[in-house]
Amino acid sequence: MNVYEEAKKVSIVTIILNVVLGVFKVIAGVLGHSTAMIADGMHTASDVVTTVMVIIGVKVSNKGADDKHPYGHERFEPVFGKLISLFLAFTGVMIGYEGIMALVKGEFTKPAPIALVAAVASIIVKEGMYWYTLRTAKKIKSVSMEADAWHHRTDAFSSIGTFIGILGASLGWTFLDPLTAVIVSIFIIKVGIDLFMQATNQLVDEAAPESVIQKIEELTYSIQGVKGIHDLKTRIAGNKIYADLEILVEKEASVEEGHHIATRVHDLLEKDIEELKHCMVHVEPY
Repeated sequence: MNVYEEAKKVSIVTIILNVVLGVFKVIAGVLGHSTAMIADGMHTASDVVTTVMVIIGVKVSNKGADDKHPYGHERFEPVFGKLISLFLAFTGVMIGYEGIMALVKGEFTKPAPIALVAAVASIIVKEGMYWYTLRTAKKIKSVSMEADAWHHRTDAFSSIGTFIGILGASLGWTFLDPLTAVIVSIFIIKVGIDLFMQATNQLVDEAAPESVIQKIEELTYSIQGVKGIHDLKTRIAGNKIYADLEILVEKEASVEEGHHIATRVHDLLEKDIEELKHCMVHVEPY
């Protein structure tokens, strides 16, 4: 199964779960007279939008190179990741705003038990969706899917806040509902900002992790004829890595021998480092 198919499979499952869960939470909010649960249900419904964006982003980023995009489409994936992170941060701001306004106006309600049941169900389902999505995101190295996974977790956090607020309201501390919403919104906004910065790093030619650089060096030195590494540059493009490498070979070596050594380095690096899409190997006399 390729990257797009894996992402699509996970996304379809989460879309179905979000639709069912979102409808259930809204109905529970209406029947239980809980504005917090209705808002929580709408938050869940918003996840459907971001998941659809993930499917589109992964599909576009995994298209092959063409005349207009000779280096491929990997950078489109973090672009969608940034869009999702902004949507996530906006959701956090809106939840926080509603909570603050409720505190200011003193609009507190005492919900029915069905709202508590919906909150518990939401916490369990959304946390499961977080781990399910994150596992695939790490596997295919998709920042937009990772952003979507965190969107699921923030929904779980939101439901925890909703549960505490509803429970507190049921016990008479009605102010807990909007207060908890404000606290949860801060965490949601932070996750959105962190994911936005992560996606940005994939668009500005950030260097590969030190572990990848060390592996490139180890594999290069394992090739007979390589006397040293004169220069090594790496850059991240979406979920792939590009590398430019200058190796040192004996100055007495022929052009053909130098080319043969460089080819062996090139082939070994692209074969043993999965995320390395392309490397350019230059030869310098030693």
